Amino acid sequence: MTRILLTGAAGFIGSHLAERLVARGGEVVGLDNFDAFYPRTVKEANLAALRRSPRFRLVEGDIRDGALVGGLLDGEAAVVHLAARAGVRPSLDDPAAYASVNIEGTAVLLEAARRAITRHMKRVGRVDIPQEAFLAVLKVSGSTES
Repeated sequence: MTRILLTGAAGFIGSHLAERLVARGGEVVGLDNFDAFYPRTVKEANLAALRRSPRFRLVEGDIRDGALVGGLLDGEAAVVHLAARAGVRPSLDDPAAYASVNIEGTAVLLEAARRAITRHMKRVGRVDIPQEAFLAVLKVSGSTES
């Protein structure tokens, strides 16, 4: 199984996904900024089982940090992006903060992925470096239909 960068890894969904990926033999690098919207103790509890696995590594940081995100990616890593600033009501009080994390943070992640793919293609000797990165979108819902 491939290496996976999982943003929002300390959240409820992210931590459960990380547990499944690790159980299937994957190597997971979890990125989370431990935003104060949820108590840190809750997020630490979400990660308790994962911290015992040698196939899981947690990096505490912000998806808006391009150098950090870029350093976690290579052209062979998959990306699952679940990080977001939570809370509908607080977003009404501070929409700029939500736009910064949720929109600008996603743009930083996409750019880091594009650069990682380009570096990888150059490293393996490919001349036809892609101009677009194609990303799989993980839909998280209660639906059992495909």
